Amino acid sequence: MKTTAFTLPWVVVLLSACSSGEQTAALTTIPSLKVVRVGSGATTIRNEYPATVEGGADVEIRPQVNGVLEKIYVDEGAFVAAGQLLFKIQDFTYREQLNMASAGLLAARAALANTQLEIEKITPLVQNKVVSDQQLKTAIANHELALARVKEAEAQVADARINLGHTLISAPFSGYIGRLNKKAGSLLTVTDAGELTTLSDIRQVHVYFSLSEREFVALKQHLPGSSIEEKLRKAPPVYLTLAGGEEYASSGQLDMVNSAFNKTTGAITVRASFPNNERLLRSGNTGKIRLQFTDQQALTIPQAATLEVQDKTFVFAVDDSGRVHKRAITISGTAGNQYLISQGLDKGHRIVLENLETLQEGTHIQPIVQIQ
Repeated sequence: MKTTAFTLPWVVVLLSACSSGEQTAALTTIPSLKVVRVGSGATTIRNEYPATVEGGADVEIRPQVNGVLEKIYVDEGAFVAAGQLLFKIQDFTYREQLNMASAGLLAARAALANTQLEIEKITPLVQNKVVSDQQLKTAIANHELALARVKEAEAQVADARINLGHTLISAPFSGYIGRLNKKAGSLLTVTDAGELTTLSDIRQVHVYFSLSEREFVALKQHLPGSSIEEKLRKAPPVYLTLAGGEEYASSGQLDMVNSAFNKTTGAITVRASFPNNERLLRSGNTGKIRLQFTDQQALTIPQAATLEVQDKTFVFAVDDSGRVHKRAITISGTAGNQYLISQGLDKGHRIVLENLETLQEGTHIQPIVQIQ
């Protein structure tokens, strides 16, 4: 009985020590996490941007003289040829103005003829010293004044003829008529806020989209050539996805970069042109434009290996001792489920592929390298 009494406390102490050691070992277990190495090689880059379609030429049709809209010769959405008559403004007033200007021109020419006769009459009298040469000088001055009045009257006739011509409004080029904003009988003025209609030439359309400064720099790096003009000429085709998800059949070509970045948005506008022989695209269409390039030395990582915090993208890089370090990276594009990296990582770096939300700076892990 004594032996049992003295042995029991030691048993309790020993069991307690074993339990504490197991807990400590559990707390210090190094987690095993999947990691991947930053890859490098030829990669097809695909980036999409919201885009807006505009006609090759979009103009507002406005009156150039005041008056009542007498007749409309076209309907909304109709195709019109260059020079085709669209609208007619009542021309009574302008015809009368032309008649008055024409009469004034006739009177000015008659006055000019009289001054010429006066010169012809006085010239021999001056030569024979019957009258003084001062009278001849006065006659010549009157003739020059009459000549100026003729030119003034001719200008008034031309102006009146132009105003009369403006009562007929024709299409400046072939295209499609937009909405008609005025009805026959409406009073038109040159200061009207709204246009009569719009006219769009959509045989070729322009697709506009915007790039941030970082995206624009990446675009320039991917395009061959030394100048922007050369890079645009050598750029590969671009593609358009319409708002409904339908892929537009024809490819387009980059052909314009705006001269400056927008100070408010920090973005720059880029344009691509697409053929539109079937007239399927109209001004105002929206969609997404897709740029596609091949980068021979692209650095790629899985999108699943990234973590976004306050509009910045991070990865957890693993050093040689197995500790993780949070790094900000710059993404230049996508290729499937891969991100293309322009800054923050080098080829061969190891990054964690799972449990990113639970990792802390300096956490020690057991890396399990995965093959991409």
